[in-house]
Amino acid sequence: MITLDYTLMVVGLGSTLLGLVSGVLGSFAVLRKQSLLGDAISHAALPGICLGFLVTMDKSPIFLVLGAIFTGWVGAFLVSLIVKNTVLKQDAALGVILSVFFGFGLVLLTLIQSIPAASQSGLESFLFGSAATLLKSDVIVMSVLGLIVLSLTSIFWKEFKLISFDTEFAATLGLPTSKLDLFLNTLIVISIVIGLQTVGVVLMSALIIAPAAAARQWTDKLAHMVLLSGFFGALSGCIGAMLSATIPNLPTGPTIVITISVFVFISLLFAPNRGLVWGYIRHLKDRNNIRAKTMLANLRLFSERDTDPFYPHELSALTAIGRGPAKKAMAELHEQGFVVNPEGNLWGLTESGLAASKLVEAEMFGGSDAIS
Repeated sequence: MITLDYTLMVVGLGSTLLGLVSGVLGSFAVLRKQSLLGDAISHAALPGICLGFLVTMDKSPIFLVLGAIFTGWVGAFLVSLIVKNTVLKQDAALGVILSVFFGFGLVLLTLIQSIPAASQSGLESFLFGSAATLLKSDVIVMSVLGLIVLSLTSIFWKEFKLISFDTEFAATLGLPTSKLDLFLNTLIVISIVIGLQTVGVVLMSALIIAPAAAARQWTDKLAHMVLLSGFFGALSGCIGAMLSATIPNLPTGPTIVITISVFVFISLLFAPNRGLVWGYIRHLKDRNNIRAKTMLANLRLFSERDTDPFYPHELSALTAIGRGPAKKAMAELHEQGFVVNPEGNLWGLTESGLAASKLVEAEMFGGSDAIS
């Protein structure tokens, strides 16, 4: 049984809020093919956390978050600057910014750990996350920033939608696409920064990408995708917090990431339109349909040689010019009332089957007489 104590409520609320905000903003990152941007920003935020502490010598969440937002935003801005003004592609620019900022952050973190002060302990938890250390003040900061991010996303919904799908069209409408792009990246930076203490620098990108990737399998509408992504993220945060509370020595951050990974796996397999399982089932149905149409066409060819178009023919003769499995195809045609099986392996067309075979012949072979 789960005891809803104060610590669990704080961790659960913070994790759920983090999943919601990450899922909503991650949808735009995935649709704009900037999935790796989350990874670069989360790593770029580490030196900001360290600088925030060095300037104030205090682990107050507001100062750490502001420092992380600053360096994360600088990292995102530099990625955009490199792509626009150099021959490097976005993946190379992301790799450069990620490694440089993360290396700088590790240097600062090592420097901080050498300072003889008790207040510096615990900063290394930002590398892999430590949700159990969340305080009420941390959740308040996360809530305020999350509410701001979600509100601004709602206000600029149409603009973000346009630049996500057709930047050139948005520019023709007079929208400041570069500023909007920078503004959206800033919101993504904030959504990443508020989750660093919970999930950590290394795993934060998963919470940006995974909920949106799962939601994308279920819908083709942006509004539905954003809502589903936020729901998957929030549910994963809640479940991850609950599991880590019930199972000893189970870290919250990695558990949240594993939970959302399960949602992605289920979505990839069972989503109605894009799921691999349903895709395979549709493939089997299409293949069986093609085989059935082929057998109808074969019966049509045989019927043209006889005075009686409904004269039954041996299945072996039909199979010789068609593709199997013939029995399964014939059984399906029999259920539809297109063929009859008077005895043994003899199969013949019905009136409705003859009409259907003419349509099939026109569709598959372009037969001119099938149109009459």
